[in-house]
Amino acid sequence: MDQREILKERIRACQPEDFEDLALDVFAFQAAFNPVYCRFLNLLHVDPAEVKGLEEIPFLPISVFKLYLLKTQEWIPQMVFQSSGTTGTEPSRHAVRDTEWYLEQSKRGFAQYYGQPSDYCFFALLPSYLERANSSLVWMAEDFIRASRYRQSGFFLHDHEKLRDLLRGNKAAKVPTVLIGVSFALLDLIEEGPVSFPELIVMETGGMKGRREEITREDLHGRLKAGFGVRVIHSEYGMTELLSQAYSKGEGVFFASPAMRIVLRDLYDPFALPRPGQTGAINVIDLANLDTISFIATDDLGRDFPGGGFQVLGRLDYSDLRGCNLMVREVH
Repeated sequence: MDQREILKERIRACQPEDFEDLALDVFAFQAAFNPVYCRFLNLLHVDPAEVKGLEEIPFLPISVFKLYLLKTQEWIPQMVFQSSGTTGTEPSRHAVRDTEWYLEQSKRGFAQYYGQPSDYCFFALLPSYLERANSSLVWMAEDFIRASRYRQSGFFLHDHEKLRDLLRGNKAAKVPTVLIGVSFALLDLIEEGPVSFPELIVMETGGMKGRREEITREDLHGRLKAGFGVRVIHSEYGMTELLSQAYSKGEGVFFASPAMRIVLRDLYDPFALPRPGQTGAINVIDLANLDTISFIATDDLGRDFPGGGFQVLGRLDYSDLRGCNLMVREVH
């Protein structure tokens, strides 16, 4: 068994107490076999052999996914996930060596907090994502739908009346149901008429995708709770650049999948930690990204919560935060 396969097996079996040692081994693997990351480390004058703790690992700015198709070792992608991007900007691209590995890790992350996907009926209201064949979220939702024992599971684009009928049927039959949707589409659905289903898991994936004015999480969740008659709104935190996800069961506090960990960084110094209780920028360790890069400095703001949770507060404004941008230009 080669080094990559050994690391994959360790990631599959990873427990919290194993995470740091495993992450350091993944770092060494990627520092040796990912040319872009190797160049990044060289520019920072970091010797991988001298890195002994997670706090010493440099995180690659997420915008590098717009510049390179990142790979650790040489291989041909089975799929390249691509972000929607915004007008005038380059989309992020994430090469996937093994799509089954991605789906396996996604199911594992969901199961940790909700149980097996097979036990739920899934309705996916993801119109902006369905417009793209290479959306990682659509791939995950489609896999959950295939795994479900409930044949009514499926995607919905504009047929809200059919979706409403199925929700009413599942409520009457007491079918455990997850409605996963992009924020604007969930709002569109309830504005056409409320759907009272107190047992429903409403899981928003964030963002208005240019279809509506952005609103606060509190306002969004308040509207959705009233429209669906539920006590809390669940959320999924994921992105094109990650193969793992984090989930919130309410109040916007997320908990990561087994292969994922959040580490905050100082807003003005990408190599420093924020003071306890201080807002920071979100770094993600995603061991599922074994074949690309597992150490990513995102453009999200966040804060830690007790018990390993975290909250996403918004996006970074780089008008005054130039450190990461300068590093990206150097790597490029």
